[in-house]
Amino acid sequence: MAELLKEQEETQKWGMVIDMDICSGCQACVTACSMENNVPFVGEDEMAYGRGLQWMRIRRYWEGEYPEVTPTHQPMLCQQCGSAPCEPVCPTFASVHSQEEQINVQVYNRCIGTRYCANNCPFSARVFNWFDYETPAPMNSYLNPDVSVRRRGIMEKCTFCVQRIVHGRQQAAAEGREVEDGDIVPACAQACPTDAIVFGDLSDPESKVSKMSRSDRAFKELEELGTQPKVIYLKGGKSYGG
Repeated sequence: MAELLKEQEETQKWGMVIDMDICSGCQACVTACSMENNVPFVGEDEMAYGRGLQWMRIRRYWEGEYPEVTPTHQPMLCQQCGSAPCEPVCPTFASVHSQEEQINVQVYNRCIGTRYCANNCPFSARVFNWFDYETPAPMNSYLNPDVSVRRRGIMEKCTFCVQRIVHGRQQAAAEGREVEDGDIVPACAQACPTDAIVFGDLSDPESKVSKMSRSDRAFKELEELGTQPKVIYLKGGKSYGG
């Protein structure tokens, strides 16, 4: 089992494809992410101060020129950069690249909240935990035991639901097989009513996410910066074809 786990860790490269043509902007992914990862809801007043703790957000913007304008939206989360600008600026090595999952992870017990990583993130995908938020009963019974409850004064971000990746690998290894396409599904993809979010192994050319990433509609956010994101978007609507 240990040998199989090691072999999987060395070959797999996790990534995500989001089809903006079928994303409805319902924010089910945002809610599912918060529930899965014990992200507190800070309330209206804190949101007004810009202290929201959503690891995933729906970015809204307009396309076209008046009066021919079209509202559109884009799910935005940590892009899990292969060359992450947040990593070299962290003085405590709290923001590091995981060799096992090949994603950018946050080591919470190292973080001292300098927010250098947030300043260096071109996607504004990191949030700062301002307070110790309490989860009133009975909602505290719904906290995910596989995810830590973070203290105040640290940075938080999307991890591709790394706890699900670990569980999926262990389950496959226990059954003496490789991880199959579709075995691991993060909370956002599971909750998406239109199946606009697809997750899987980009290193497997036969996986669904790998095939979708090679689509003519595929693009990466701010790709010209050279951060090598592992989140690929598919153009939709008027965006496709110019």
